[in-house]
Order: sequence, then C-alpha cells, then structure tokens
Amino acid sequence: MKRLIAISLFFTTLSITGCTSSPTLQQDVHQTEYQTYVKTGEGVPMTQFTDTQGNQINLNQSQNVKLLVLFATWCPDSQRAIKALIGSEFNLDPNIDIIAIGREENKQTLDKFAAEYEINFPLVTDTDRSIYAKFANAGIPRLILLDKDNRIVKTIIAEGENPLAEVQW
Repeated sequence: MKRLIAISLFFTTLSITGCTSSPTLQQDVHQTEYQTYVKTGEGVPMTQFTDTQGNQINLNQSQNVKLLVLFATWCPDSQRAIKALIGSEFNLDPNIDIIAIGREENKQTLDKFAAEYEINFPLVTDTDRSIYAKFANAGIPRLILLDKDNRIVKTIIAEGENPLAEVQW
C-alpha cells in the first residue's frame, strides 16, 4: 500500500509541476525555475545531429522551417505533445522538418518509443543532456521553432492539454 501511495504521489507531482527532471534524478522539482538560454532572432546553437538510425542531419542543408522537439519518453506532457504532433498538419507538411531530441534517452528507449508511437520523423539521443543544456535548464517538452535560416522564431514549453496551440511561424 505504501508503494502505491508513493507512486501515486510521484505522478501527481509530475502532473502538477511538469516534467522538469527525470525520475532518476534526486532534485526538488518545486524549486526548479524554467530558464531558456536561446532567444528569438538568434541562430540555433547546434545545426548537426545524428539520429538513432545513424543518419546525419544538417539543418543548414534544408531550406524548410524546422521544429526541434526536446522531450523525454517517460514524461506525460512529452507523450501528449508527440501524439499531437504525429496527428497534426505539421507532421505532413513537406516544408517543415521535425527533429525530436530525447533528453537523457538512449537509442533503445527511443527506438521502442518510435515503434510504439509510430513516429516518422528523426529521433536524436541526448543521453547526457549536452544538447538540451544549450537550450534550457529544465522543463519538457520544449518546442523550438526555427526559420529557414535556422534562426529561432519561438520557444514553447508545451505542457498542458493543447501542446501545439502556440506553434506558428
């Protein structure tokens, strides 16, 4: 019974505070202040990635607008955002490149997640948060909208019931 109560409290805390840290980290989520390190109009801090399939992604080789999704497979808000994205017009738009970056995720967890959610866009591992740390300190999912020149158009913390509501270039 104690275990059930502890698990229930954990998930209640996540749903109230958002997905600030992985369940393996020992930090007080109530004291985490969301900070975004990139600003509108700036160039994106990274333009090259390798997806879980070994494909090289170079943002400079595409003239499309881009949507970077910083997420975690264990986070309910991230799960909701990915589901919304898969079912959205953004996912089918040939003029939008979507790249999802799994914070503290490895290839195995992302491959499993991709199969379960039927994801058709590239997934990138960020096992040590080195990619995420270039964008923010806490809070997922984060949506980073880039223009065709890889300048930041908008950053969004996509928690809540309508995670794509603010996505507009």
